[in-house]
Amino acid sequence: MSGTTTAGARLRAAGGGANRWVVLLILCVSLLLVALDATVLHVAVPAVTADLRPSGVELLWIVDAYPLVCAALLILFGTLGDRVGRRRVLLTGYALFGVASALAAFADTPLVLIAARALLGVGGAMIMPATLSILRAVFPDRRERAMAIGIWTAVAAAGAAVGPVLGGFLVEHFWWGSVFLVNLPLLALLLPLGRFALPESKGAGDGPWDVLGALLAAAGVLGVVFGVKRLGAGEGPLGPMTLAPLCLGAALLVLFVRRQRRRTHPLIDVRMFGRPTFSTSVGCIVLAMLALVGLELIAVQYLQLVLGLSPLQTGLRLLPLTFAAMAAGVTGSATLRRMGPRRMVAWGFVLTAAAVLLLVMMGQHDRPALLTTGFVLLGYGLQTTLFGAYESMLSEAPPEQAGGAAAIGETSYQLGAGMGIALLGSVMNAVYAPAMTSLKGVPATASTAASDSLGEAYQVATRLGGPAGQALRTAARESYVHGLHVTLLVSAGLLLLGAVAALRLPRTMECPPAAADEEKGTAAVSAAPEARPPARGPEQRRPADRRPPRMRTSPEREQAEAGVPAGRGPAARAGSGRSAR
Repeated sequence: MSGTTTAGARLRAAGGGANRWVVLLILCVSLLLVALDATVLHVAVPAVTADLRPSGVELLWIVDAYPLVCAALLILFGTLGDRVGRRRVLLTGYALFGVASALAAFADTPLVLIAARALLGVGGAMIMPATLSILRAVFPDRRERAMAIGIWTAVAAAGAAVGPVLGGFLVEHFWWGSVFLVNLPLLALLLPLGRFALPESKGAGDGPWDVLGALLAAAGVLGVVFGVKRLGAGEGPLGPMTLAPLCLGAALLVLFVRRQRRRTHPLIDVRMFGRPTFSTSVGCIVLAMLALVGLELIAVQYLQLVLGLSPLQTGLRLLPLTFAAMAAGVTGSATLRRMGPRRMVAWGFVLTAAAVLLLVMMGQHDRPALLTTGFVLLGYGLQTTLFGAYESMLSEAPPEQAGGAAAIGETSYQLGAGMGIALLGSVMNAVYAPAMTSLKGVPATASTAASDSLGEAYQVATRLGGPAGQALRTAARESYVHGLHVTLLVSAGLLLLGAVAALRLPRTMECPPAAADEEKGTAAVSAAPEARPPARGPEQRRPADRRPPRMRTSPEREQAEAGVPAGRGPAARAGSGRSAR
């Protein structure tokens, strides 16, 4: 069975299509939880270190367990939701997220905290693709769906930005465990609301669920993401902790793709990547996240280490970027209708590249107006790109595979973020480190230690003191700013490459006729046969073939897009006399 079930009947009885905005509110709060937990721990790391005293490896896993596990399981749970029900998977994710939050808040050893963070990743992997796939089912009208995706992306941007601020406030006034405990009141509200208000939806459900394929995808993504993160941490590309997981992950993903091509009922229809719109949208998400995360990391280091701003001042300087991203998400639907996917995504990339080139003018002295302008353009441009790419990807995917498509989009998001830190960080180190190896008046050992990072250079300079320390500090700051400029130029080149790739997207936002939209909206919230209104007479019917020839679509395609089971679509109901109005 596909489409909505009993929960869909409750939704229709409670007010029909108007309640889809209530559903959107629940989905956005769900996404806010996941986005907050991705960043809220960052400012609590010093307090966790002082309390639990983890080793260097344990601290690394405390930070990375959540994103690693979440990225690895997105495809598994996204496709599982298509089979067993997206609402069911989402509610299970709520429960796991609550248990893991309580466990993390009161963890008394590093191993317990690592396990809790991993369990949070499992819950997050259930929640993230389910929110987007339920959104796809509840908003069959592409115009309304575009508006809903805009709000969804704006909430994601806000959650990622609010996380460090909220975490800093909680750690300052309470204890580090409160950054996890704050999830529980929201989850206590979401569980009953989600159970009552969210409609259940599934895919076609043909054939058995490919358990082995799901495990291959999870292990492959885990290997690739882990290897990329090791690159971002500064380990060489030929190091065993980088090369081995990358090669193993890539091999497992190749086996996964080959397996899916052979199966009659694949876990994910890899033929979707043969569609230019779908594959281009996924590539644009990777490129946009590559630029965003890498640039944000470098910007934070520049603001704190070069300009000497405090963490709070740094957060305030980055707020214009967040507000601009939220504005782009909220206005994205109107922009998409006016410009079309191709121009919207390409223009977003070009605007971001212009912002990056503007930021090349940053130097060793603070220029607030320049930074604010650059961050506003950066946030608006990148969020415009992400909005257009997500909307095009989700609209191109068949409704019955909405969970798998959402999982692919979220996995691309995570991979792009990891690749951004690895690639742009490597470019920065390649420019910064050689300039620090031979400095006049500075011992060779001190120069070598200072070449690791700007923060390490400052510590070495403080220990040296005197003219040598001052020379080391000045050289490190100059080298870092030069490396920043080169990194920004490389990033601008990648963004312009994304603008060229976006030319494969459609010119216009293709929407079905209004009558078909209304029929889809009715079908998306219809329930069992006994919940239908009385039949109407023949004189009230509107035949489907009255549409202009160029707008005509097959009844089977309409009911497949609406997620209606075979035998229940408009064609099958023609005898019942139900109007399409």
